[in-house]
Amino acid sequence: MTAPKFSAASSAPHILVLHGPNLNLLGVREPTIYGNDSLADIDARLVCLAQATGATCLSFQSNNEGALIDCIHAAPQKGIGFIVINPGGLTHSSVALRDALSGVALPFIEVHLSNIHAREPFRHRSLLADQAVGVIAGLGVRGYEFALTWALEYLQKRS
Repeated sequence: MTAPKFSAASSAPHILVLHGPNLNLLGVREPTIYGNDSLADIDARLVCLAQATGATCLSFQSNNEGALIDCIHAAPQKGIGFIVINPGGLTHSSVALRDALSGVALPFIEVHLSNIHAREPFRHRSLLADQAVGVIAGLGVRGYEFALTWALEYLQKRS
């Protein structure tokens, strides 16, 4: 998947949705844990939700930590005002991802389809959560929708 294309020229709020490793397998990977919706289904729903408010929602998925970091680094120059991120397994291991999010100083919400606190003990710890505006876990694909709605309201209040 290539990096998302966007333009800072528009005055509409720009929200970036980042999907970490293995999320490209949604819909086929462990549907009892992650549900039956594909990543394309989720992204299409988020784009419609954003467009209904006049905002722009751009999505990017990578199994490569560096590609996610590069996308985060480019976000401020591209006019992104908020990030919604499901870091997948990088939640529990990536100091570099944490540093990238901290470095760009954009507000973000961490999202997980499953309840990471009801799973294996190593999943209970997030390296990003204390930097996030909020964390949503265990609500399935609705968690993305709640995060996007909240991000839109946050950006509206700031403008």
